[in-house]
Amino acid sequence: MNLFIIGDVHGCVNTFSEVLTHWRPATEQLIQVGDLVDRGRHSPETVELARTLSEQHPDSTTFLMGNHEHAMLQHFGPAGPYPDWLLWGGRETVHQYKSCPKMLAKHLPWLAQRPLRWQNDCVVVSHAGLADSPHALEPDHPDGLLWRRGPLRKLPQLQVVGHTPTANGQLLADAATNTLYIDTGAYLKRNLAGVRLSPTGDLLDTILVPTHPEDLY
Repeated sequence: MNLFIIGDVHGCVNTFSEVLTHWRPATEQLIQVGDLVDRGRHSPETVELARTLSEQHPDSTTFLMGNHEHAMLQHFGPAGPYPDWLLWGGRETVHQYKSCPKMLAKHLPWLAQRPLRWQNDCVVVSHAGLADSPHALEPDHPDGLLWRRGPLRKLPQLQVVGHTPTANGQLLADAATNTLYIDTGAYLKRNLAGVRLSPTGDLLDTILVPTHPEDLY
């Protein structure tokens, strides 16, 4: 199957829904790089849409863990609250879930089950990417695959990552590390990206949907 990979959504459910119209469920594996929540106006609706798709298409959808989901789980978990998270989008998400507490109770266990990466022989997808660091696979470490900022390790496979918004709302291909950055700044009033790849990592198509105004504060 081809791959259809979507960048960081950040609560922009209307924009997310438009990008999903380009996905071909019968012939494509859907992968989303994490950060469904925070910053946009519709985090509960965004998670519910992703959760529903994962139930309807269990063999052809993968929604990865992002650092914002990781922080949200910490906030609502036994070690919470997580005050720092409230400063970078969490406060809005907490407010949105106050009107739908049953949805929060359903979403937290689903988010906790999100995998850290997806890969085949030619493509590796994670939220922030695999660095040349002994801590690359640690979800809590600044150099880990949920938080890394800066250059990534050059792997035999193509890395596809989100997390770090590109400067101009376009995809960024880093030939030096064989990495494709697909966080095109949906919450920054830029675009939400969907990329269609062959199973061997060839770029077949790029979809850039401008952020719907109703998704943003």
